[in-house]
Amino acid sequence: MPSPGEALEALTTVVSSALTLINQLEVVVSGISSQDTSTPSSTGFQQPPRSGSLDALSLAHDSATLIRAHATKISLLIINEPFTPTAITKVVRELIAGPLPALAASAQECTAKRYTRVIQKDLAWKVTRVLKELRDLLSQIPKNGKILKDAKKNASAGAAGGKGSIAATGLLWAVCDDLMVFCKRGFSGNLVHKVDQLRETLKDVMEELKEWGEETGDDGEEDDDEDSDDGVAQVTNNLGSTSLSANASTQAMLDDLMNSQSYIPRDDPDKIRERLESCLRRLRLTSLLYQAAAKRRLKPLPHTPSASDSNVPARLDEVLVLLKEIPERFGNLAMAFYELDPIEIDRLMDQCFFDAFAASELFIKSWDGQKDEFTDWALKFQVEIKKS
Repeated sequence: MPSPGEALEALTTVVSSALTLINQLEVVVSGISSQDTSTPSSTGFQQPPRSGSLDALSLAHDSATLIRAHATKISLLIINEPFTPTAITKVVRELIAGPLPALAASAQECTAKRYTRVIQKDLAWKVTRVLKELRDLLSQIPKNGKILKDAKKNASAGAAGGKGSIAATGLLWAVCDDLMVFCKRGFSGNLVHKVDQLRETLKDVMEELKEWGEETGDDGEEDDDEDSDDGVAQVTNNLGSTSLSANASTQAMLDDLMNSQSYIPRDDPDKIRERLESCLRRLRLTSLLYQAAAKRRLKPLPHTPSASDSNVPARLDEVLVLLKEIPERFGNLAMAFYELDPIEIDRLMDQCFFDAFAASELFIKSWDGQKDEFTDWALKFQVEIKKS
């Protein structure tokens, strides 16, 4: 039985080792986000042998579950009497021996070649968040042999002196739960979830454009007229005392005042409304593409991807890049409409619908290269998206 001093020294040592390990693992996992790493790095932990059948998402889920449970024990031990260094040391050692290295290994096992680059990056980011919050909690373990005082226990996340242990535990629980939900969705579920989120963004843009197109400028028209009259009066009063060049400058300012509007003009000389109707029609089609592709192409994929070589992940990454860019481009297109810029509207519309056509082309054949019912739908989509 170690003395109190020896027990406290052992706790300090094991916590220091755990923090060092976490720092090492963070470097490795962060590297996965920035580049496609598929080989083990020298990090001070042993990666499980690559059997080819290990599911990275299942490993991450189990690791996060254990980390959450161990963190809960630590959180309780550092705020309740009596303070027991040996009990805390035991829990931290268990973390170092199993869940911590396994969590980092799950990120390394999640290769782009098997899981897609998209899922690889998402998993690495979520693992990094767990490591960060666990480090913050372990850093709060007292080194003086006494439980945490109320100030260090109850401080909120935004407190000047840093968050307390209860807040740190809550944040760790949250990121662990988020990782576990991600892992439970599996390979196909996460792809469907991502495309559904992108589709929601498309629908938001569509609704905003539709509402904007319905605005006529009637509301507040009287106030606008009063403002314009004031502007005319001001210019008229200044005409007698200004030079010709100054008059031209003032007239230009007046023209800007009279023509400044964020809605489609009634005479619509640039046919903005015609363009908007075409945009909204094809935007609805694009939203349908996301919905249909998620149901017919992504949902049928396995919960755990095959360990054998396949071109499916590479195909998925290619189309997911397009699917991510399209809502961003539509956001820029919306801004062009708000600015009533027909040239920019035409340019961005062509770009948006070309990308939608290209995305449908990547989905035309099934994952085994065969034509099916969705192929016919995608071909019809391509015909419709080309129509103005």
